[in-house]
Amino acid sequence: MIKDNQKYFNRLQLLVDALVIVLSYSLSWLIKFATPFADTEPGVTALSVGTYFSALYFIVPGYVILYYFFNMYTPKRATRRKYEVASILKANTVGLILFMMVLFIIKMQDFSRVLIFIFYGTNIFMTTLSRSMIRSCMQYFRKKGYNLKYVLLVGYSRAAEEYITRINANPQWGYVVRGILDDRIPRGTMYKGVKVVGEIENLLYILPENKLDEIAVTLSLKDYSRLEEIVGLCEKSGVHTKFIPDYNSLVPSRPYTEDLMGLPVINIRYVPLTNTLNLVAKRTVDVIGSLAGILIFSPVMLIVALCVKCSGPGSVIFRQERVGLHNKPFQMYKFRTMELQKKSQEQKAWTVRDDPRVTKVGKILRKTSLDELPQLFNILVGEMSLVGPRPERPLFVEKFREEIPRYMIKHQVRPGLTGWAQINGYRGDTSIRKRIEYDIFYIENWTMGLDFKIMFLTIFKGFINKNAY
Repeated sequence: MIKDNQKYFNRLQLLVDALVIVLSYSLSWLIKFATPFADTEPGVTALSVGTYFSALYFIVPGYVILYYFFNMYTPKRATRRKYEVASILKANTVGLILFMMVLFIIKMQDFSRVLIFIFYGTNIFMTTLSRSMIRSCMQYFRKKGYNLKYVLLVGYSRAAEEYITRINANPQWGYVVRGILDDRIPRGTMYKGVKVVGEIENLLYILPENKLDEIAVTLSLKDYSRLEEIVGLCEKSGVHTKFIPDYNSLVPSRPYTEDLMGLPVINIRYVPLTNTLNLVAKRTVDVIGSLAGILIFSPVMLIVALCVKCSGPGSVIFRQERVGLHNKPFQMYKFRTMELQKKSQEQKAWTVRDDPRVTKVGKILRKTSLDELPQLFNILVGEMSLVGPRPERPLFVEKFREEIPRYMIKHQVRPGLTGWAQINGYRGDTSIRKRIEYDIFYIENWTMGLDFKIMFLTIFKGFINKNAY
């Protein structure tokens, strides 16, 4: 059973971490003092070798404790590598700060600070490497049928189906679903190799056998009245119990929770850009970026303006009402790419492939996205952002809000000149549903790094696009 082996694995992992810390520190000392590139300035080596290595009596247990507090000894079967790397970085950064503080307090000025920083980088690298190797080995053995974790699902629902789908798609996690218990679905019903093996009351007979590692409660919404009873029954047996809610279409994958004096509150949608600091940082980048863009592309915009003027009657700049932040309408600017037409014709539909309304110059501008350059002024005045969901016309917003679930979430942030959906090919006459999926992912997972990544990829994927016409 996994629950019998986990404690031994944790002890082994702790021992490996301790050895890695010792090796990293030793390697750091060699780099600092025993290589051809070693710094031999007077006073640097004033402390003896014994003094430097005696610090390990405090460093090893200290770092292991930090690893524990940063949840590095919890099971990592289905955890992404990036989260484990993030924990390693956080633990080592705290360790670095504490190390420096202790040296300051005890007034040990001769202890090489360079050595500490070398150890910081070396230990992060070697810990990440060792844990990645262990993870890869464990995944290999799980794919071969070893070190498996047996799970029983209680309740047949959409959540149960999605759980089974993910388990089947990731054999390296080492999960095996033994079956499903449900009162509404007939016994013998099969979903992707997993069978309904009986009713929920069968838990009374299954749990005492002690052949399961986990119980996953996957009740459908209409059966939530039994949730407390089932969880209580599972916990009495000592089997690890997890709850997989059947409302993932409402709650995001990373819900934002609050503690209201002991009452847990789950926010339906977490938007990082509601944070004032994030908002100010993004707006600062928008102002600087739009000003730089206007200065850099002003010669290009002048040439485009002349070409548009020569392409036919009508204004150079085309203004169109779009829906922006908090559902507020604004006038979005573009270079005119179509022939002059009546307002009623303009609002009938968006542009499609080989649209006869598009001028010859307009086709080039749309294909290269040069028609979007005037939106730099929208960004400068705060109506748009460099990165965000693309804004839509009011009539289409009214249409899509009724047809597409969660469509209006996109208006919780400023619309963008480019976006996550656009660099993934969803622009122009493409799937609105897929576009919204990418927009919601961006909104819920926003970071400044993601914005810079999107802007960088726009240079290669966004400006010239086969779906832009």
